[in-house]
Amino acid sequence: MPGIDKLPIEETLEDSPQTRSLLGVFEEDATAISNYMNQLYQAMHRIYDAQNELSAATHLTSKLLKEYEKQHFPLGGDDEVMSSTLQQFSKVIDELSSCHAVLSTQLADAMMFPISQFKERDLKEILTLKEVFQIASNDHDAAINRYSRLSKKRENDKVKYEVTEDVYTSRKKQHQTMMHYFCTLNTLQYKKKIALLEPLLGYMQAQISFFKMGSENLNEQLEEFLTNIGTSVQNVRREMDSDIETMQQTIEDLEVASDPLYVPDPDPTKFPVNRNLTRKAGYLNARNKTGLVSSTWDRQFFFTQGGNLMSQARGDVAGGLAMDIDNCSVMAVDCEDRRYCFQITSFDGKKSSILQAESKKDHEEWICTINNISKQIYLSENPEEIAARVNQSALEAVTPSPSFQQRHESLRPAGQSRPPTARTSSSGSLGSESTNLAALSLDSLVAPDTPIQFDIISPVCEDQPGQAKGSGQGGRRTNPFGESGGGTKSETEDSILHQLFIVRFLGSMEVKSDDNPDVVYETMRQILAARAIHNIFRMTESHLLVTCDCLKLIDPQTQVTRLTFPLPSVVLYATHLENKRLFGFVLRTSGGRSESNLSSVCYIFESNNEGEKICDSVGLAKQIALHAELDLEEQSRLIAASSRPNQASSEGQFVVLSSSQSEESDLGEEGKKRESEA
Repeated sequence: MPGIDKLPIEETLEDSPQTRSLLGVFEEDATAISNYMNQLYQAMHRIYDAQNELSAATHLTSKLLKEYEKQHFPLGGDDEVMSSTLQQFSKVIDELSSCHAVLSTQLADAMMFPISQFKERDLKEILTLKEVFQIASNDHDAAINRYSRLSKKRENDKVKYEVTEDVYTSRKKQHQTMMHYFCTLNTLQYKKKIALLEPLLGYMQAQISFFKMGSENLNEQLEEFLTNIGTSVQNVRREMDSDIETMQQTIEDLEVASDPLYVPDPDPTKFPVNRNLTRKAGYLNARNKTGLVSSTWDRQFFFTQGGNLMSQARGDVAGGLAMDIDNCSVMAVDCEDRRYCFQITSFDGKKSSILQAESKKDHEEWICTINNISKQIYLSENPEEIAARVNQSALEAVTPSPSFQQRHESLRPAGQSRPPTARTSSSGSLGSESTNLAALSLDSLVAPDTPIQFDIISPVCEDQPGQAKGSGQGGRRTNPFGESGGGTKSETEDSILHQLFIVRFLGSMEVKSDDNPDVVYETMRQILAARAIHNIFRMTESHLLVTCDCLKLIDPQTQVTRLTFPLPSVVLYATHLENKRLFGFVLRTSGGRSESNLSSVCYIFESNNEGEKICDSVGLAKQIALHAELDLEEQSRLIAASSRPNQASSEGQFVVLSSSQSEESDLGEEGKKRESEA
């Protein structure tokens, strides 16, 4: 090919500087060709890899379209039109996949093979000959240098022969290597043009062949099919745009309406608490103990389901039972310096959970909802309506009504008559007094404008210092089992009865009557209603120690006696008619709000479903106190007889103790003996 520069091979033996300079130009050109061809090779290899990937992807697409009808989509029904359309597309794409496979084979043979041969064979040969020529040139220079240092005065034929032979060998090797190197460099100018044009020619021919195969596969039937599909896609797009516009409007409306709800603790005036709920769901932080003093808080989704509280962690398919909240108790608590915590205790007191709400509104709604469920309101036909009626009745409970009988009946379900009077366990007779008391006005039972004491420090301890001093237990650490830690003899050491119960103080208030259990029921109703209205959910837990001398409220942690109630002053005690966890007693003390010397205060407590047991224990203590002159054996027999299981009344339990009981105890015992003999 004319116009191609060449290295003069005939001047290789002379090895002049001009020849070496020209060789440098050819070596620089060979390096440039090598760099450029490497880049071109990478570009063409990307085309080849992309074509292989396209062929494989096209085949996989066709395979997946065929398997569409075998898929089971949770939200997709059996769309036969879509399945048949995709099957048609699968056939067309499968044919295109075959065309792409043929194109990949042609690119490998016509494009990649020539440029790979030039890169791997010709360019590597140039590099190899360059290294060999450099070594031969260095050896020749070293041989000439040794030959030039031969001594003229001390000639050594042997040394001279060896040096001469070395020069001969190295010069011959250099000359031969240089001639082959020059020939390869001259040939490279031709191979460069071939290596550039031949792959491009193969690429274009392969593409032309591919397009011809594609045109053969495209026919009028396929064009009509694609046109119909295009029309369907446009219809779907218009429907989608309309739906998106509707959803965008909904999002804007929800953003405006939900803006106040983004605040974790919204304003209660704008979002009032709903106290009539019987179902609720939302996220709460649950406290989990990890050690004696350490704990962790896990955020879980809680929801009520009937009488059960369910929990579900994020990612779980379904929720699990957290606690049975039928007949449970719930109250606000302080826990680890966290806000909006409340505690749920099961009906038997064996299980409790502490949860934390996000806001004050959620905190109160959760407590009210669990309280409504605990009363089993959810079992009625209209639970929210009944819950509203019960809450309204609770609101009215703190307002004087025309008569006690009307308020007593207002909280009962429609159609249910007032149950008969429950059993008594003393010789005092209610008789006509109970009937007459039921008709009395509210003022005859509870003093007007009577304040309610919610704290554990009751008015008895504050207003009656003589009582605390007389007990000798104020602020003193007490062993609930009667074992004194100091040298002073405790007043309960000699008591044959020691029974301990877990109770929670709800409140106390002064009453005007202490001879009928309706006073206890009315006090319960007013205290519970006042707690609900004023959002007072916190209750102080104590140990109630029942002895033959007194009732004591003991701090469960420090064992310090909080309150002492002399047993002779306890004149009335009763359990709630329906909720057996609630019980109360009336304490007759000196002084008070009334002008008379004696006043009566009713104390209300919540227990772990042991209200009747506590009343039985107090009654037993009363009987032992009335029979204090009996010997130890008789007292033990009395305790054993009282510990037998007895059938509890469904309407509750109460005991009325008259002031003359102590004087007529012997007569009462004789009467009981005669009744048992009969």
